[in-house]
Amino acid sequence: MTSLSQDIKDKLTRLNVLEKIIVVNVAVYFFGLILGLVLDYKSGVSLSWLELPSDFGAFIVKPWSIITYAFAHYDFFHILFNMLWLYIIGQWFLNMFSPKLALNVYFLGAICGGLLFMVGYNLFPNTFGKSYLVGASASVRALLIFLCAYMPNREIRFFTIGLKFWYFGVAIVVFDVIGIFGPNAGGNLAHLGGALLGYFYAKQLFKGNDIGKGFEKFMDAFVDFFKFSKKSPLKTVHKNKNKMGGYTKADFDEFNNQKKIDIILDKISKSGYDSLTAEEKEFLFRSGK
Repeated sequence: MTSLSQDIKDKLTRLNVLEKIIVVNVAVYFFGLILGLVLDYKSGVSLSWLELPSDFGAFIVKPWSIITYAFAHYDFFHILFNMLWLYIIGQWFLNMFSPKLALNVYFLGAICGGLLFMVGYNLFPNTFGKSYLVGASASVRALLIFLCAYMPNREIRFFTIGLKFWYFGVAIVVFDVIGIFGPNAGGNLAHLGGALLGYFYAKQLFKGNDIGKGFEKFMDAFVDFFKFSKKSPLKTVHKNKNKMGGYTKADFDEFNNQKKIDIILDKISKSGYDSLTAEEKEFLFRSGK
């Protein structure tokens, strides 16, 4: 049992931060599924404490739901497609940007999506009626539209066709606007809230303004939680002859690589991804992997 738990822990440690979020989403889904079966709940009830209500009064007594709703799914295909999108977009995103930025966009996208959902339902109660919100779609939209806005002319391959990011982003937003008038009006409102956050964040970052800086203290605590590191109360200290000034060669190499990544990302923010040399693109790709 100890060996199995250690293997699981090691595998989780090797995942990137968005893959760990996928693990949490899947774990919450199965927890809700099992809880519903054990307690014989009706469908769509077992995770009610995580759901974001449409009514502001109900939200006040469960403020955590502005984030937790993005980890709750009831329908198998809902979580399947959300997590597939998150995995694919996560690979693109983390090849270019830091895990902290990814978390900022993910959680701020959830918050903005949830806020637009509640505003829409309270401004037009006769149109939308009472409802609740679950799912990671707003966060996934935020990550996707961030990429589309930050590097609009970069191409992705769709079978044999090359599509620019901004074509893809516009199509997604148009479908979400149309969806407001369908049965999943609340979900599409949240999608648009996430998309707006992703677009605004990317445009501000391109100008050199990171609007998520004030959110990073919370993100630091979140990242620390997902490091799965075990702290020992006692530490044996020994002298390492391979260290210079308290640092190993690996420490210096890591520092130099990070500095080079920062310089490349700064170049992207000022001149766009297409301004990179082939060598810089290759280095960024290898660093992301």
